[in-house]
Amino acid sequence: MREALGDPLLLPGPRGMRPTARAEALRDPLRQALDALAQAVSAPAVFDPARASQTWRVASFDYGESTILLPALAGLRAAAPGTRLAVLEVAPADMGRQLEQGGIDLAFHVGDEAPGGLRRRLMFAEQYVLVGRAGHPGLSRRPTLAEFSRFEHAIVSPDGGGFRGVTDSALSERGLSRRVVLSVPHFLFLKSVLASTDLVAMLPSRLVQDDPRLQQVEPPVAVAGFEMHMLWHERSHRDPAHQWLREHIAASV
Repeated sequence: MREALGDPLLLPGPRGMRPTARAEALRDPLRQALDALAQAVSAPAVFDPARASQTWRVASFDYGESTILLPALAGLRAAAPGTRLAVLEVAPADMGRQLEQGGIDLAFHVGDEAPGGLRRRLMFAEQYVLVGRAGHPGLSRRPTLAEFSRFEHAIVSPDGGGFRGVTDSALSERGLSRRVVLSVPHFLFLKSVLASTDLVAMLPSRLVQDDPRLQQVEPPVAVAGFEMHMLWHERSHRDPAHQWLREHIAASV
């Protein structure tokens, strides 16, 4: 430090070493720097949502937007009115990198399709139900397998254009198939299609449970459900604001 400053800093005196004028001038700035360092490495401050001004960036597909983010939004605005929320379309292939680099703060996705190496929290387990418009003539009761196979079906294909899904795999195990006549990329669009046509679809139950336009019945074939997870990176795990956001969303589901 003496060489860097070009000053001896301490000089011998009659009662030991004494600071130079340069050293005296550094006393207060160094004390302030040490105090700031001590504060930085001490326990993090308690997060006050009422005074917060963060912009949070979360990623999900439209199912998670409806079943997780929508229930949390009103409470988030009331508790943290100075914050902002940006909702992005989830990109599974880039999710891990985006979370690591801070491009997004949280992601919501199917657990077994999420990348490894991330922190996660189970939001809920979901099951599929057979859905059609209210008053659909074929859904007054649980259909038989033969009736189910004769319906005209629609399917959600997030990657675009697919006409097979988990239901088709379950039917194939029984030597059966169904007629899929419509493939769409988003659940919410499909709900409107079902409400205005006689098409049916296998949809997650939470997505349709409060929609008066639609009715649901138990399907005649067992189809494996899925688990929705909240995902984040280790870099954010102990951040008080991030912890508060995670807890708020989890409590809203």
